[in-house]
Amino acid sequence: MIQEITAKSLNPDRFIEERVKEIKNAVGDGIAINALSGGVDSSTVTMLGHRALGSRLKTVFIENGLMREGEPEQVVALFKKLGVTVEVVDAKKAFFAALKGIHDPEEKREAITQTFYKNVFGRIVKESKSKVLLQGTILTDVDETVAGIKRQHNVFEQLGIDPQEAFGYKILEPLIQLRKDGVRKVGKALGLPTEVFERIPFPGPALAARVIGEVTPERIETVRRATEVVERLLKHTGAFQYMAILHEDRVTGMREGKRDFGQQIEVRCWDSVDARTATPTELSFDILGKLAREIIAKVPGIVSVTYNIAPKPPSTIEAV
Repeated sequence: MIQEITAKSLNPDRFIEERVKEIKNAVGDGIAINALSGGVDSSTVTMLGHRALGSRLKTVFIENGLMREGEPEQVVALFKKLGVTVEVVDAKKAFFAALKGIHDPEEKREAITQTFYKNVFGRIVKESKSKVLLQGTILTDVDETVAGIKRQHNVFEQLGIDPQEAFGYKILEPLIQLRKDGVRKVGKALGLPTEVFERIPFPGPALAARVIGEVTPERIETVRRATEVVERLLKHTGAFQYMAILHEDRVTGMREGKRDFGQQIEVRCWDSVDARTATPTELSFDILGKLAREIIAKVPGIVSVTYNIAPKPPSTIEAV
């Protein structure tokens, strides 16, 4: 049973001091490695790790082909300003090969997990001679996995999986007692800029979690373009999270007076504190209309745009 540290009871400075000491003790005189996605969890772990280990923490950005537009370049540039060198590893072929032909949500998540931890990271860890991986698992990830709501790619011990035995290295999870609101407080105390620690959450499986059905480069590009529109138009709403979802079924539309079968984008926008529960943000019809017009105009093949109005539960924040 993991003892939760609530955001209300959290003392960020004391938490940082304790976790830095734990990381130093676990790694000893060796080196550790971590994957940075640019989200608040991985960014906070990166800063914790570098405070504890300095240059003995190797930080990599895995370019899996599933990220938002311009993500690798933005993350590398931001952390360079913070004094952290980030190495970009191109693994697009490995991830798309692993996802080929898979439609089931849990099978997709498992394919991403195995590719990330065993194939891609297994090679990187071996080459670096590191025996320890730092990662930003939080308590909500564990809760959803254990409850069977959806398998989070970064949860192992609670499922009876020993990472040392399965992948050949130990995993440290300094944030596992926190939820998202607590992580934001720690990130702020570590000196992360507002644009990072207040950034909306982004899933570990990246845009693959927003494609219903098979994940292909073409379908990822479709949801990537729709994501750019949604994040740009909704960033001033104050919502907890917002996203575009690409549906699998083709729907009937019409263009230039003729029938046109196309694809459907579902927009989701949530009000929440810690992601355990969430309610759809009450967006104005003007904003919804603008979202639909821009997505249809800028994303080829889209003929339908919908807005999810079901709360969590029974809905979930991410679709897959």
